[in-house]
Amino acid sequence: MSEGLYFRQLLSGTDFAVGDPVATQMVNFSYLIGDRATGEAVVVDPAYSPDDLLATLDADGMRLTGVLATHHHPDHVGGSMMGFDLVGLAELLGEAPVPVHVQREESDWVTRITGLSATDLTPHDHDDVVQVGSIPIRLLHTPGHTPGSQCFLLDGPEGPRLVAGDTLFLQGCGRTDFPGGDVDAIYRSLQHLAGLPGNPTIYPGHRYSDAPSAPLDDVRRTNMVFRATSAEQFRAAFGN
Repeated sequence: MSEGLYFRQLLSGTDFAVGDPVATQMVNFSYLIGDRATGEAVVVDPAYSPDDLLATLDADGMRLTGVLATHHHPDHVGGSMMGFDLVGLAELLGEAPVPVHVQREESDWVTRITGLSATDLTPHDHDDVVQVGSIPIRLLHTPGHTPGSQCFLLDGPEGPRLVAGDTLFLQGCGRTDFPGGDVDAIYRSLQHLAGLPGNPTIYPGHRYSDAPSAPLDDVRRTNMVFRATSAEQFRAAFGN
């Protein structure tokens, strides 16, 4: 099923939203994931310039059938942030009304931030699967950065891939000092991700390191968040 995988990692300010100073500073990644055989695709975290992301899909001969949101922060789904109004989900749905797949505990946060209604969202539980053509995408609830943060696990021709949002970066992890953050919860989420089988390649929500992606084995070995051997140690090192 992974042979026909369509997968693109796009960097804000460079691959899309070029010239947008906030997009350039925040170095967010958006992802396009789909089935080349059917032409169906979803976009992960379409902030800053949904039109650019739709144009990329169109140029690649793909059509949008859904959105996967890792969490509710405006640099991922649009909304107000630091005095800036960022476009995102609301504008995208104005162009392409498709299901928006969110973790159930994130639904209220997404509606407040984006102005969308609850009927615009499709809430999910941990380990639900979103099917894109013949490509199954597992939704993993990984709270801590926000209450309903989620990661997306899928198979690729060279092994599994994990789109990790702001739960896990190649160096570091998501902050827990924003509303809804929980340092103990993110420790448990990181331990869950560390135990995923198959050494998936980690694709983070921001480019905070030189490499845009890396195998989980490498991330476990080099990322300081995995040095703590207990929740108490982690809280002492990363609690806010």
